[in-house]
Amino acid sequence: MSDPRRENRHLLWQLLAMAAGSFGFGFALVPLYNVLCSVTGYGDQSKLLERAVGVERPDVTRTVTVEFLGDVASSGTFEFRPVVRTVEVHPGQLYTAQFYAHNLTGRDTVAQAVPNIAPSEVAAYFHKTECFCFSPQHFRLNEGRDMPVRFFIDPALPRHIDLITLAYTFYDESSRVSRR
Repeated sequence: MSDPRRENRHLLWQLLAMAAGSFGFGFALVPLYNVLCSVTGYGDQSKLLERAVGVERPDVTRTVTVEFLGDVASSGTFEFRPVVRTVEVHPGQLYTAQFYAHNLTGRDTVAQAVPNIAPSEVAAYFHKTECFCFSPQHFRLNEGRDMPVRFFIDPALPRHIDLITLAYTFYDESSRVSRR
């Protein structure tokens, strides 16, 4: 039989090595994500903006209708809607659309928008360079404001697609508001 103290010590060192490795991996995630973004361009908003500016000739022979929808996750807490319901766009050209949000919660709050693009195959061709959905939005009591989303559609969008729906669901995240 082997010595239980020796086995326990060996197990302790293995567990400590796993904990140190987990900590190191967690610490390295942000730099690894930044490297991934710089290599692939995925998730890097500055690269998307460069791509949008880099498209010298939008496809003016082609028009795609972009429909905007807005929904609130909990009834009565916010007014949330697109300022304009539809816009005709040319692939490769940068556009700005506005959504209006009005805090009806009766208190200061934080809200977050979650986007959805339909049809789902369009997601690879629809690029947002600026969006209120990228970060939580802080609202004071009864505050209302327009919020922009800047986007362009990749000219490589399949020709059979002529209608895209960009829908947002707006969530009240009041648990994030610090209470004083």
